[in-house]
Amino acid sequence: MSIIPHVINSILNDPSNHATLATIKGLRQGIVYGAKVRFAHSVVQAILFRREPLPQRIRFILRMTYLHAKHLGLFVFCYKTLRTIVASVFGISKPWRAFICAFIVGYVIFNEHNSVNEQIILYLLARIVVGFARYAQKRSWLPKIQRPIFPWFAAFVWAVVLWLYECHRETLQPSLTRSMVYLYENSERWSSWKNFLFRDYSS
Repeated sequence: MSIIPHVINSILNDPSNHATLATIKGLRQGIVYGAKVRFAHSVVQAILFRREPLPQRIRFILRMTYLHAKHLGLFVFCYKTLRTIVASVFGISKPWRAFICAFIVGYVIFNEHNSVNEQIILYLLARIVVGFARYAQKRSWLPKIQRPIFPWFAAFVWAVVLWLYECHRETLQPSLTRSMVYLYENSERWSSWKNFLFRDYSS
């Protein structure tokens, strides 16, 4: 039996197998990471914001976790596979190869507009906005400002989101609206010390 692990390790460490095995490991990494991130998030959502019976909450947690893990795992697997094919067949430069392959796979994997895909894309959007700003400074397209700009950025984000919530609530993502209701509306209602300190007031 001791020869089996040796054979497996030989296959895994064979350089000629690296590209293929990297796509499989990418699938595994995407599934594990997606499950870890979404499971914790879904548990919090189910506890704080959902009022269904426990079995429905559990199904919600499992469904959200499954979708996030599946989509992220498939994206990593397909992206790495397509990137390897494009590199070997077309010889496109690394920047264009990354952009084109991710564009194609992103359209295929994330084409459905659902809450999981929307949250993933909005998460990425927020970070690429910051990334673009840093890239623009790196290329000297934007001046490097010595004074801290994060406080102004934070102030602008909070100002816009509260303006939208107070005046145009229908434009916000439902999960964000629920969070805002919990923070700003539920804090306006109570009838006793119990639902003032320990639980929300229910009329």
